[in-house]
Amino acid sequence: MNRRSFVKNSSILSLGVFSTPSECINNAGLIKNVGLGLFSIPKMLDTDINAAFSMLNKMGYTEVELFGPYTFSTEKARKSWEGAAKQLGFNGSGLFGKSTDELKKITKSYGISIPSMHTDLDTLSNNIGPLLDAANALGSKYVVLPAIPDENRKTLEDYKKTAALFNKIGADAKKQGIRFAYHNHGYGLQTKDGTMPLDIIFNETDPSQVYFEMDLYWTMAAGADPIQLLNKHKGRYTMMHVKDMKENKKFAGDGGDMMQWMALFPFMTSAGEGVFDLPAILKAAKDNGMKHFFVEQDLVAQPELALKKSIDYLKKL
Repeated sequence: MNRRSFVKNSSILSLGVFSTPSECINNAGLIKNVGLGLFSIPKMLDTDINAAFSMLNKMGYTEVELFGPYTFSTEKARKSWEGAAKQLGFNGSGLFGKSTDELKKITKSYGISIPSMHTDLDTLSNNIGPLLDAANALGSKYVVLPAIPDENRKTLEDYKKTAALFNKIGADAKKQGIRFAYHNHGYGLQTKDGTMPLDIIFNETDPSQVYFEMDLYWTMAAGADPIQLLNKHKGRYTMMHVKDMKENKKFAGDGGDMMQWMALFPFMTSAGEGVFDLPAILKAAKDNGMKHFFVEQDLVAQPELALKKSIDYLKKL
C-alpha cells in the first residue's frame, strides 16, 4: 500500500496524527534549532568523531543528545550494555573515549551544543554525582532515563514506586542545576486494570523536578495519540525524539523489550517521508512547551542522506 492510499484508508485519521491536510498549516520557523540523538550514528562516532560532527554541522544540526553508558556509569550498567552492544553490532557509547572537556571542545568547534544526556536507572540511583558533574561540564540541561528496567514496571504498584524514585532523582538533579527527564518506549501507554501506567508517573511526580521526553515513534507504535498526550500534560514534555514511519506499524506486544523495538527499526524513515502528521504534532508540541527536538533514526543506513532529508524537511515547517 502506498503512502497516499494508506492515509486515505486509515481508520486512525481521527487521531489527527497521520498525514492529513494539516500539512498546509503555516508553521514557518516552527523549529529553530534541530538536534540529533546520537544513537542514530554510533558507528560513525566510533570510527571518526570529528568527521561525524563535521557532517552534522554541514547539515545544520546545532544540538545533540548523548547516550550511555559512560565511564562513570555503574558497573551494572556497563555490563548490561555489553550484551546489548553485541546485538546491536557496535561498542561505543557515552563520550566515545573523550573526556568531558575534549568532547565539549570538539562539539563547540562545530557549533553544536549538548543539552541532553541519556543514562540508566542504576547510575541515576547509585552514582548520580559524577553524572551531574559531567552534565555541568558539558553544558547539558537534562539527564534522561531512556527506559525503565523490566523489574520496575511489572505492576501498577511498581509504577508508583518508580514515580517516587523519579521524584528523588529529580530533586538530586535539581540541586546541581540539572533537570531529570523520562523518555518513553511503548510500555506504560496501554491501559492496565483500568489505568494507563504512564499516568501514574505523570500524576505522582513533581512537575518542577520530573520532566518528559516523548519518543514519537514508540508512542505511535504503542497506539497512543501524541497530540492528546501533549495537550493533557502541558509543560511536562520538554523534549522529543522526532521520527517518521513508512507505514502504520504497532508493537507485537506491549513494546517492553529490545526485540520488539528492533523489529520496528526497518520502518523508520526520514522526517516527512512517512505517515505521521508531523506539522500538526510538532505544532502541538511547541504550543505545549516543547524546548528541544532531536531527530532520531536508530542505526540509520546512509546517515549522510537520511539525516539531511530530516533536517531539510523540519527547517521548512
